[in-house]
Amino acid sequence: MTAAALTAAHGVAVEIVPIVTTGDRVQDRPLAEIGGKALWTKELDAALLDGRIDFAVHSMKDVETRLADGIVVAAMLPRADVRDRLIGAGSIADLPQRARIGTSSPRRAAQLRSLRPDVEILPLRGNVATRLAKLGAGDLDATLLAAAGLDRLNIAAGTAIPLETLLPAPSQGAVGITARQGDTTTLALLAAINHAATSTAVGLERRFLACLGADCHSSVAALAEIDGDQVQFRAEILLPDGSERRGSAFIVAAADAASEVPHLAARLLNSASPALRALFDPG
Repeated sequence: MTAAALTAAHGVAVEIVPIVTTGDRVQDRPLAEIGGKALWTKELDAALLDGRIDFAVHSMKDVETRLADGIVVAAMLPRADVRDRLIGAGSIADLPQRARIGTSSPRRAAQLRSLRPDVEILPLRGNVATRLAKLGAGDLDATLLAAAGLDRLNIAAGTAIPLETLLPAPSQGAVGITARQGDTTTLALLAAINHAATSTAVGLERRFLACLGADCHSSVAALAEIDGDQVQFRAEILLPDGSERRGSAFIVAAADAASEVPHLAARLLNSASPALRALFDPG
């Protein structure tokens, strides 16, 4: 998608350099146990910094809020469907009692436990085909996957869950492109394919994560939606067992949104129990 956008914008030829990350190789443990989101980015960062590639393409959900020195987010493609899809049942209410749900997302696990305390959460990693195969083999009753990923793979599976039921992870559905700071030629090429509304929305969601001091263990959901010159921002934080779920929202002029995000993060933390507040490090 990124290569096609650059070719359409500039007529340039783009070589795609596949890179296998630690996150790809280690599939038997949750990311939070083996190094977090950096496992998806460190090999690409290294290739970028030593000049083997000119830019790197990421799912922004997998990019840590603090980038490696010398690397910047240069552009984002138009955001896809931000919702989660439930595969294995028509709705969360339709899940059988004590259903086995496969997910390694702390956010999804906490939200499901909040809605259905009876369900059993089982770790599930791997690409989409691997996850669907485990579901098809009967190892699980259901799983949740990002609608954006399924759509990009042309897989028409599952039922989209309303945002009012499951607020997505920050940056879900967004593809971001990183480049070397100071590489003016590449940065100019990438600027032409940047989708401004997506960049603004994802930037706000990443700022929220940073204000919370959240990490890959944190159960956090956030979504910024741009409507003309206004921004609607919704967010929530949860205990891992789903027993506490604190949410809040605001609608402000786009120019004021960045300054409002820290206040929202503070409101959520101030309203939370000591146990929930202790899971974050706002600094």
